Amino acid sequence: MTVRAHADAVLALLAAAPGSLRVLDGAVPTGTNPPYVLLYFGDEDPELPDSRPLEGTSGRFVLRVYAHSVGGNAAAARALGERVRAALLDVTPAIVGRECFPIRREEGSPPQRDESTGTLVMDRVDIYRLESVPA
Repeated sequence: MTVRAHADAVLALLAAAPGSLRVLDGAVPTGTNPPYVLLYFGDEDPELPDSRPLEGTSGRFVLRVYAHSVGGNAAAARALGERVRAALLDVTPAIVGRECFPIRREEGSPPQRDESTGTLVMDRVDIYRLESVPA
């Protein structure tokens, strides 16, 4: 069970999305213009009493996907966020050795204005959760 395997599953779902989504994993190369989706991943091993094995080992794994849908205006950021949603929400990815649950959206924000580079971009952030347990 690795963070990479779970992140790769999410990246594969976005790569398979209809149309062309430019997906960036953790960094935006200099000179990159919108539209694009910038992803960050965060992991945890929650200790839920009702799901902990008797031997006391951690089994449940949670990956949070922070998806920044970046467009040249608010409408573009919203449209890109909807494409990400269509590719991830309620999908159950396949990860070797793991039983995955459907991906859920935990929260989101409306597009935020950013002119720090001298050019307007709008950034909509959505947080998705992928959970799995040993197969």
